[in-house]
Amino acid sequence: MNPVVATNDLSKSYGSQEALKKINLEVYEGEVFGYLGPNGSGKSTTIRTLLDFIRPTHGSASIFGLDSRQDSRVIRARVGYLPGDIVLYDRLTGRQVLAYSAALRGGVDWAYVEQLRDRLGAELSRPVKTLSRGNRQKIGLIQAFMHHPELIIMDEPTSGLDPLLQQEFHEMVEEVKADGRTVFISSHVLPEVERLCDRVGIIRRGQLVTVEDVAALKERALHRIEFHFGTPVTATDFEDVPGVQDIEVKDSVLTCTVLGSPDAVVKAAARFEVTKIVTQEPHLEEVFLSYYGDGDTDAE
Repeated sequence: MNPVVATNDLSKSYGSQEALKKINLEVYEGEVFGYLGPNGSGKSTTIRTLLDFIRPTHGSASIFGLDSRQDSRVIRARVGYLPGDIVLYDRLTGRQVLAYSAALRGGVDWAYVEQLRDRLGAELSRPVKTLSRGNRQKIGLIQAFMHHPELIIMDEPTSGLDPLLQQEFHEMVEEVKADGRTVFISSHVLPEVERLCDRVGIIRRGQLVTVEDVAALKERALHRIEFHFGTPVTATDFEDVPGVQDIEVKDSVLTCTVLGSPDAVVKAAARFEVTKIVTQEPHLEEVFLSYYGDGDTDAE
C-alpha cells in the first residue's frame, strides 16, 4: 500500500540545534495517525516541513507521492490544514475568512460549511478579533474540513474546545476515516489519540522513538493486577517471575505491576487457590510516560 505521507531521513537544524533528526515515517490512506510528543519535541516542525512552510536541512518528504518542495502548491490544494496556533484576519468576520479561503480554493460546497458551523456552534458574524480562542479554533476546523480534502493535517486540533465540542470533532474525524480519507493529528492529549487513532508515532527530542498500532503499544504497557487467594501468600513467591514489579502483599491479596504479557504471573498464581483476579486496562498515557519519564523537552 502506497503511503499518503512519507519521509526519508527528514532533518531540520537551526544552527547547532537539531529540531528533527532523520525522521522516517509513513502514513497510509484511510487511517487516522497520531503524532505524539510534549511541547517542543518536534511535532510542529515536522508538519511545517511536510507542507513546505520551512525547508529541511537534510532528507525529503512526499505527500500523495509528490515531492513536498517541488509540488507544494499541488499538495496544498488537496490537503486541509489546521496549525497549532492559528492566526486569522482580525478585521474580517468568521464568514468572510471562510469565504476568502473558499475563493482561494476555487469554491466549496457552502451548504457543507453551514453544516460544520452548526455542528461546532461557530460564531461567523462577528469580527475575528472579538472572538475567544475556542471560537477561532472552530473557524480553523471548518476551513480544514470544508473542501473535503484527501488528507487533513491538524496540530493540537481540540485546543480551546469544551468537552462537548471535542466529542463533535471526534465524530467529524471518524466520518473522514469512513470516507476512506486520511487524518494526521499532532497532539499531546492522550485520551483523544487513544480513542481516534489507528497508529501513533512518538517523537522525543526530534527523534522518532516508535511507530506502532495503539493496541500493540498498550499490550506492552504496564498492567496493574490484583490477585485474591484462598490462603495467604508471600511476596517471595512472585519475586522471580519475569516482568513482575512493585509486588505488594496484604493477607491473601497480592497486587503487582506487569510489563507486557501477564502469562508468567498468571501461571505463578495458579500454584495457589485463586478466588478473584482484578486487572486494570493500561492507557496510552502509561506508554507515553515510559518514553518521557524524565519530563524533559526541547524548543520546537
